Amino acid sequence: MSEPIYSEIETLTNTVDDALDTSDTDTTTAAPQPAKLPYTDNFADRHLGPRATDIAAMLNLLGCESLDDLQQQAVPDSIQLKSGLKIGAARSEYGALKDLKAIATKNKLFRSFIGMGYANCITPGVIQRNILENPAWYTQYTAYQPEISQGRLEALLNFQTMVMDLTGMEIANASLLDEGTAAAEAMSMCYGLSKNKAQAFFVSEACHPQTIEVIQTRALPLGVEIIVGDHSQFDFSTPIFGALLQYPATDGTIYDYQTFIEQAHAGKTLVTVAADLMSLTLLTPPGEFGADVVVGNTQRFGVPLGYGGPHAAFFATKEAYKRQLPGRLVGASKDKRGKNALRLALQTREQHIRRDKATSNICTAQVLLAVIASMYAVYHGAEGLKAIANRIHILTATLASGVKQAGYTVNNPEFFDTLSINVGDDAQAILDRAHKAQINLRSIDATTIGISIDETTSTRDVRDLLETFTGKAISSLTIAKTTALPQGLVRQSAYLTHPVFTSHRSETELLRYMYQLQQKDLSLATAMIPLGSCTMKLNATAEMIPVTWPEFGQLHPFAPVDQAEGYQILFQQLEEWLSDVTGFAGISLQPNAGSQGEYAGLLVIRAYHQSRGDAHRNVCIIPTSAHGTNPASAVMTGMKVVPVSCDEDGNIDVADLKAKAELHKDNLAALMVTYPSTHGVFEAGIKEMCEVIHTNGGQVYMDGANMNAQVGLCRPGDFGADVCHLNLHKTFCIPHGGGGPGVGPIGVGAHLKPFLPGHSVINPNATDQAIGAVSAAPWGSSSILPISWMYIAMMGSEGLRKATEVAILNANYIAKRLEGHYPILYKGANGLVAHECIIDLRDFKKSAAIEVDDIAKRLVDYGFHPPTVSWPVAGTIMVEPTESESKEELDRFCDALIAIRAEIAEIEAGNADQADNILKHAPHTVEDLVDANWTRPYSREQAVFPTAHTRTSKFWPAVNRVDNAYGDRNLVCSCLPMEAYEEQ
Repeated sequence: MSEPIYSEIETLTNTVDDALDTSDTDTTTAAPQPAKLPYTDNFADRHLGPRATDIAAMLNLLGCESLDDLQQQAVPDSIQLKSGLKIGAARSEYGALKDLKAIATKNKLFRSFIGMGYANCITPGVIQRNILENPAWYTQYTAYQPEISQGRLEALLNFQTMVMDLTGMEIANASLLDEGTAAAEAMSMCYGLSKNKAQAFFVSEACHPQTIEVIQTRALPLGVEIIVGDHSQFDFSTPIFGALLQYPATDGTIYDYQTFIEQAHAGKTLVTVAADLMSLTLLTPPGEFGADVVVGNTQRFGVPLGYGGPHAAFFATKEAYKRQLPGRLVGASKDKRGKNALRLALQTREQHIRRDKATSNICTAQVLLAVIASMYAVYHGAEGLKAIANRIHILTATLASGVKQAGYTVNNPEFFDTLSINVGDDAQAILDRAHKAQINLRSIDATTIGISIDETTSTRDVRDLLETFTGKAISSLTIAKTTALPQGLVRQSAYLTHPVFTSHRSETELLRYMYQLQQKDLSLATAMIPLGSCTMKLNATAEMIPVTWPEFGQLHPFAPVDQAEGYQILFQQLEEWLSDVTGFAGISLQPNAGSQGEYAGLLVIRAYHQSRGDAHRNVCIIPTSAHGTNPASAVMTGMKVVPVSCDEDGNIDVADLKAKAELHKDNLAALMVTYPSTHGVFEAGIKEMCEVIHTNGGQVYMDGANMNAQVGLCRPGDFGADVCHLNLHKTFCIPHGGGGPGVGPIGVGAHLKPFLPGHSVINPNATDQAIGAVSAAPWGSSSILPISWMYIAMMGSEGLRKATEVAILNANYIAKRLEGHYPILYKGANGLVAHECIIDLRDFKKSAAIEVDDIAKRLVDYGFHPPTVSWPVAGTIMVEPTESESKEELDRFCDALIAIRAEIAEIEAGNADQADNILKHAPHTVEDLVDANWTRPYSREQAVFPTAHTRTSKFWPAVNRVDNAYGDRNLVCSCLPMEAYEEQ
């Protein structure tokens, strides 16, 4: 072999090594390191669906010469980013994972016995691999289309049943964001239901401190007084509309609250109990001693700590309050053939969001985490959960006995898993010994230490804990034989008796059950999910891998910050990258949903005005086209909503905006605007609108739902926005998880940075102007932030910009292909849309008696998830293909809609009956295929195999069209009895 060839091989090897080996990367800085030589490991090429030849063909159809030419025409010149992003060159998948692993290893995994509502737990391997790490579960969308969502709806019904059984309540929702915000939602619900006209809410000082702070934050703009005190000393002559109690208390004490609740009810006061779900396997449930609402966290049911989230909170209440229940509710109904079917109940997307009459803005849940928690209960059953709880309690009692023998006082003689120990002057010495043994304890005050035992605690751990107290080696341990539960509060009632919790004891049975449910749901693993404003893009495997690394998953949210150095580096880098993308000076990662981001952003604006002596500024101008969460968030922050109209092209009516801003200039607080617009168009007047608001003393809040059309092309901080929330579960690749988790950090201008959220336990923004905590954990849903870190690192500056360009290309390609078949409702300058388009279906109601839902359901027969239906305009569908879908998939989608248009034409021509046709009966199931009494005026082949593709890759909906009205008339929100299945 000649020398030149040896040299060529050596060069190629060095090229690969340079691209993959990022060991010299400085993990404390934000900039990715470029490869020294070209390398083919380009993640952006795999993230983007269309190939270079496809892009050229699509541009040709649009009459554009290049992607740059397209964006120059689509994006107003006045807001275009003239310089590139500063994130730097892209890293390879291998290199990014290696760099992130180096960051992760800087986290120190001490054994944490801190408690405060968080506990280490064991995620059963079968659940971790087949749900948490399974794209068929984590890439699902919210279950607004029940026919293709029966699997996760059943899992959520199991979750609701589990919560109802354990709390003793009559109805429960399908999860909320975290325990703190769930308690705040309870306060708001009680306020709305109040019949005694009081303006104060009592919170027991025995509640978790983070919960108290979140409630105080929520109450402040509503004018609600929060009274924090000792529940046993509360004077009921003080008028209150509601109260919150902790069970067991944050220090572990188990109180009997029945007398307090009876006194509260005598004064028409509603009582919420924040409960530890695991403890309720042994303790009398709050529903049995009179609670009106029960909230809490299901984290210890198999969901990793994750430095604070995401975790599925629960919210249970009485049947009488079902219409005021925040969040989503799964209920039972029937399908067209009379088969049992599930759907989101009460017919509306979020039954409590009533725009400017809202009591809540929650438009999401923690579905993936709720599914995990419900499967944990299915896996263990009542007997298994009780055994876990008993083991925890026995180990706690064993520890208590040893602590007493060491001469210390246990302040709470009755407990479940948590001890409050008076150690006098020995506190610091004990804490020092614990730190040396890599153990985290809770320092309650100068003389009191708290310890919480969990599922993972071993007898060795208990011995190590005792050694930290005694300073001496413990050779043996005497296991406690007596209980420390209050005899009057030992649970007597049964729970988890439904067969779903008794039928899957072997892993084989559980595995098959999970796969049975999985096969009923359409996810991104199945097909394109073309939902407008929801950005269902690729959630790459490399992005998801770090989520289950123990360095990220097993850290307690209140562990000392110096043990979370890796997380702090990750937060810093992610904040710097998001600042670069948005043009904002400051970022807060705390809001753990888009709705929370809206709320936090408006609170920041409110605090800014107050700091300037403008507390009277309380008017928020909102376009009539806005999503319902916008006005709901404004109301929650104490603002008055003033609507501004939109013109016939869907744009904000600038003249009306000017008039409203001028009219309210003395009290103007903010404008809430979505950009690109809710109608999927880059409005040319956005800078002028921002200037109008600023001229009249207000601030501009930008809803970041459509950031996927902006990254690398324009920045809200540059064209006039003061605040923007970012849906990391949309633009930045955190998957939707069947309806959650979501993450909604906010970016703010420099003048607003001091007001970003703080936190009473660990303060990420230690300024005296910081607003209070909006989430229970200081950095929100920390454990899924590595997903967005990986995405940005692997895309780099150029990849992020190209992703945006291709997202705009794909949307315009669909709009162009469908021209002549359907009207495209709104277009911007040069006849282009942004990253989504609205297809107008309203005329078909007149011409063929076909509704938008008929077309949506028929798309299921073609193998697609329907687009967003009837929003922002009734009778339309909004399509957002994202950059991750290939031209082949886009064409298949367009071909399906064109074929459906032909089916409608048959009705219009009189060749098909208006009431008995293929669209009215869609979607079609296996039952239709095997129906021996088929009498419909079209063939079964037309119904279930409308294309060649559906013959080779058929997705079967589990049920026929679901009857929502029947379900609301016969509301059932827990597992159906076995007779219901036997009848079928």
